[in-house]
Amino acid sequence: MPVGGLLPLFSSPAGGGLGGGLGGGLGGGGSGSRKGSGPAAFRLTEKFVLLLVFSAFITLCFGAIFFLPDSSKLLSGVLFHSSPALQSAADHKPGPGARAEDAADGRARRGEEGAPGDPAAALEDNLARIRENHERALREAKETLQKLPEEIQRDILLEKEKVAQDQLRDKAVFRRLPPVDFVPPIGAVGREPADAAIREKRAKIKEMMKHAWNNYKRYAWGLNELKPISKEGHSSSLFGSIKGATIVDALDTLFIMEMKDEFEEAKSWVEENLDFNVNAEVSVFEVNIRFVGGLLSAYYLSGEEIFRKKAVELGVKLLPAFHTPSGIPWALLNIKSGIGRNWPWASGGSSILAEFGTLHLEFLHLSHLSGNPIFAEKVMNIRTVLNNLEKPQGLYPNYLNPSSGQWGQYHVSVGGLGDSFYEYLLKAWLMSDKTDLEAKKMYFDAVQAIETHLIRKSSTGLTYIAEWKGGLLEHKMGHLTCFAGGMFALGADDAPAGLTQHYLQLGAEIARTCYESYNRTYMKLGPEAFRFDGGVEAIATRQNEKYYILRPEVVETYMYMWRLTHDPKYRKWAWEAVEALENHCRVNGGYSGLRDVYQRHESYDDVQQSFFLAETLKYLYLIFSDDDLLPLEHWVFNTEAHLLPILSTNKKEVEVNEK
Repeated sequence: MPVGGLLPLFSSPAGGGLGGGLGGGLGGGGSGSRKGSGPAAFRLTEKFVLLLVFSAFITLCFGAIFFLPDSSKLLSGVLFHSSPALQSAADHKPGPGARAEDAADGRARRGEEGAPGDPAAALEDNLARIRENHERALREAKETLQKLPEEIQRDILLEKEKVAQDQLRDKAVFRRLPPVDFVPPIGAVGREPADAAIREKRAKIKEMMKHAWNNYKRYAWGLNELKPISKEGHSSSLFGSIKGATIVDALDTLFIMEMKDEFEEAKSWVEENLDFNVNAEVSVFEVNIRFVGGLLSAYYLSGEEIFRKKAVELGVKLLPAFHTPSGIPWALLNIKSGIGRNWPWASGGSSILAEFGTLHLEFLHLSHLSGNPIFAEKVMNIRTVLNNLEKPQGLYPNYLNPSSGQWGQYHVSVGGLGDSFYEYLLKAWLMSDKTDLEAKKMYFDAVQAIETHLIRKSSTGLTYIAEWKGGLLEHKMGHLTCFAGGMFALGADDAPAGLTQHYLQLGAEIARTCYESYNRTYMKLGPEAFRFDGGVEAIATRQNEKYYILRPEVVETYMYMWRLTHDPKYRKWAWEAVEALENHCRVNGGYSGLRDVYQRHESYDDVQQSFFLAETLKYLYLIFSDDDLLPLEHWVFNTEAHLLPILSTNKKEVEVNEK
């Protein structure tokens, strides 16, 4: 059952919730047994007085536990012997006055009990109240003791997280953000390329962006995405009833392409219409990378305060996703109720590595811009959980159960379900100004295991990354996996001694393989997945793998390889992709994905994905721009190609000033 659907344990009016419930229940049982064993000489009134005094003493003793520091952790550890991993996941400091309502209720009850009146009637009332409270407390104690330790810990964690979130709301963290001195970004707008042919190609890509944007504006404005054949809006369930995915996703692309009027109209829509106060279940991962990432990037480029405010507001609404015993977040979250759950098809209710592992960059920046460490604490705890787990063969399985904190089935992929986790380890190192040594170690340890167990060569020398299923390799590589060529090259400078050239070469080999997956189709656009078995290489053999949905991963690798090597073949390959997009995906109403890239005639899927504007066109534009536009030493791209600045260290700033 999702965390948000469980009743808090601290709701009993009979003595302060779980403490009061157990105190009342055990005290009641004890009183009952003592009542049957007392001397016969006791008068009835004396028995009642003794019962009252004893019950009050026991109830107060147990209830007092909740007024000790970090009491819920103490109680859960003493009563239920919860594991250290679960205790650390729950160890958040409740805000002051967390039990203020309980204390006020207690004062009111004590005032009523001290009211003057008939002593006999008062005694009867007290006895009736004691019996009622003890019966209720006993029921609650029985219900609690029937729960699994994990469920009890989850309830305790939920209550503590609720206190923390109430504290955030009390401080109105997204309404009264701390002042930030906005520093004009480095390289947010670049100069025109000197080469006329390159200038012309870059202008063409900007025209493609105008075509995609103008048709979205004409037919689907304010909705999430465009159906370019039907010429109407398209809304994916990934965003629930949040609207405007294309607008937020496109903000930074509009800015760097200097489409100023379009950027201003997008900003106005965000100010007036972007609403997160909806009763909707969303994908935490997708909302984070597209909405939070897009808003953060727009703020860092433009300095417009509305983008910072909206990013932090949404970040706060995503916090209940972490209400799990391990702190590994749910995949899906109702952002109104705070109830989370995982995809029904995910291994045994597991969270997915690529989803919970792709929050780090954005959440660190949310803490940076809000002045509140809670966002960073959430994602650092994910690392703690992962580092405490044994990795099979050094590999990270794609599934992790958020309740037990243990791996699900042993399926490993650098493509779908795993991909951006590895990307974020490297980029966390880079974004920290190369101070996050833990991220660096995790990244290179993971890459070493990937090389050993997953990377293979075909009979004709094509390097590919297979998938690992419990020790058996499936010789399939997804389009999503093609980002890894750029990742290997981007991390090459920081590789262990003597391996810089090796990782640059590995990036180039992956880029070549992915180029071949495009070049071997009729439409010169790559399939969703391609195989290296049964006598085929870099070709999709199954119908459900032959589609192309305007994905960016191949041109993303071209962009990094161009920036890091300036080998002209990457511009050549990128331009071939531009021509293929124009020839086969462009329609009157925008750009559409294709159902089969091996067919001679287009069969459209009728969706212009928001990431086409956020990623595919942005990466193509950067390939045909000079390196002074968004220089890699000052920016990292999140997995949706949204721009986040490197968080510079004071040490380097001092060194620069001294020079």
